Amino acid sequence: MKKAKYFLLFFLSVLCISGWGPFFFSSSNNEAIGSQSWLDKEAQIIHSQASNIDSSVLKLGLKAYAKAYNRGLINKQYVTIIDYSKPSSERRLWVIDVRTGKVLFNTWVSHGKNSGSVTATSFSNEQGSLKSSLGVFVTDEGPYMGGNGYSLRLVGLERGINDNAYRRNVVIHGAWYADPDVVKRYGQLGRSWGCPAVSQKLIRPIVDTIKHKSLVFVYSHDKKWLQKSNFLTG
Repeated sequence: MKKAKYFLLFFLSVLCISGWGPFFFSSSNNEAIGSQSWLDKEAQIIHSQASNIDSSVLKLGLKAYAKAYNRGLINKQYVTIIDYSKPSSERRLWVIDVRTGKVLFNTWVSHGKNSGSVTATSFSNEQGSLKSSLGVFVTDEGPYMGGNGYSLRLVGLERGINDNAYRRNVVIHGAWYADPDVVKRYGQLGRSWGCPAVSQKLIRPIVDTIKHKSLVFVYSHDKKWLQKSNFLTG
C-alpha cells in the first residue's frame, strides 16, 4: 500500500513538473489562478517583458486563460494573445508561459483580407467570409502539413462567435506576406483568408510550443463580444 502511495506521489510530481494536465498547472506567482491578486501580479510580471502589450488586453487574455484552466479545457500553461486592435505593421501576437511568466514569442500576425486593410475592423464566424474571428480558442492536438505548409488548427470555444473556426479551416500557418520585411516594404502585412498567419521562419517553433490544447485569445474592440463572452464576464 505504501509503495502504491509513493508511486502516486512521484507520478503527480512528474506531471506537475512537466506541466501536463490542467489540475497540475502552477503559475509564476503563488496566488490562486483566476483570483484578482493572481491576475494583477501575473500581468505585472508579463508586462515588464513586453511593454508593447496593452495592459487591459493582457488581463482579459489572462482572465480567459484562468476560466479555461478552471473548466479543464486546456492541457498546457501557454496563452497566445492576438490583439487585432493594433495595425498589422506592429507586433501584435504574444505567446506567454503562464507558469514562468516569460514571453516566449512576440511577432507580427496577419488578419483576414475582408476584415480590413492595415487594421482589422470586421470579424465573422461564417464560412467563406474571408474574415478573422474573435474570441477564445484552443489549439488542436497536433500540427499537420497543408496547403500552407506546417499548420495548426484552432477550435473556437464561443458559440456564435468562433465555433465555426474548425470547419472554416482557421489555422495558424506560415506565410511569406506575414514577414516583417513585408512591413518594411509596404507599411503593413499581407492578408490571409481568415487565418492568423505568421512568418515562415517562426511557424514551426510557435506551433510546436502551443500545440495540444493551449489557449489562444484573439481580441478587438467589439463591445457585444466583450459584454457577452462567458470567458470574460463574471
